[in-house]
Amino acid sequence: MPLSAAEIARHPAALRGVQEQAKALIHIYETSPRLAAVFATQQRWLLGHAGLALHFRRDPNDRRTEMTMARFIELVRRHSVASRNTAEAFVKEMLHYNVAEYISPSGDGRAHPIQVTRGTIETFTGWIYAHLRTLDHIDGANRLETFLDRPEMLPTLQPLIADGLLTSDGVREPGPTFSLFIWLNNGGIVMDWLMCGIEPDDAHLDRIPTGVISVSEFAHWLKLSRTHLARKLHDAEALGSIGWVGQRGHSVMWVSRAFFDEYMAVQASKLAVVDEAFEACLSALKGR
Repeated sequence: MPLSAAEIARHPAALRGVQEQAKALIHIYETSPRLAAVFATQQRWLLGHAGLALHFRRDPNDRRTEMTMARFIELVRRHSVASRNTAEAFVKEMLHYNVAEYISPSGDGRAHPIQVTRGTIETFTGWIYAHLRTLDHIDGANRLETFLDRPEMLPTLQPLIADGLLTSDGVREPGPTFSLFIWLNNGGIVMDWLMCGIEPDDAHLDRIPTGVISVSEFAHWLKLSRTHLARKLHDAEALGSIGWVGQRGHSVMWVSRAFFDEYMAVQASKLAVVDEAFEACLSALKGR
């Protein structure tokens, strides 16, 4: 049986596992910032998963299943992820930066077949590694080893993950502070960085110290406007979700227990989706 979000959230090994996962995602951001930008906000993150699902579900022998601009727009609108214009702009950006590419040099507008590039798939596979490793860390299973031994799982596994993410209330309807950050470019990385600095022994505190002191250095590392990041941090501070142990900018930033719980709840929901998809994928492959 796959782990539920509630089981993951309350497991004593969850925080350490999620922190290691966050560090892996930060590494992807540092080594592939352009590709990581695909997942810069929650909306773009869901758009990216939707596009990958279309890519993997195509049948090379059936042109009706190919990923096109029109099919992508229809999918994201059906799940209320983005408007038509936003979805179209996203695909054009992915094509411009070689995250995706046209299958043939010429085609007919929104019916022109598109595929995800090999480099994108290789980098995204690291995202799956990180989440399977976290699940294994929690219950001692061997999902990652199984996946590494069976790379043919990827085309079946990723669309199942995308289906789960697109329909998960726990992922798509987070708490107020998490929601505040997910509309900030690289907001997910901002939260990952904050949570990575937490000592597990402090997680029970009402105000949990992080490793962040300088907002300027934080913004520079993220390639964000300091003003924009500071504004978001100010909004979070007004919610009582962050603050400084001492003088602002000269002491460690803390996050509230409520904000920490929001973050962990979303991670648990996401991991539960991955685990359910992994088990369904194994069952589907065994049935072939």
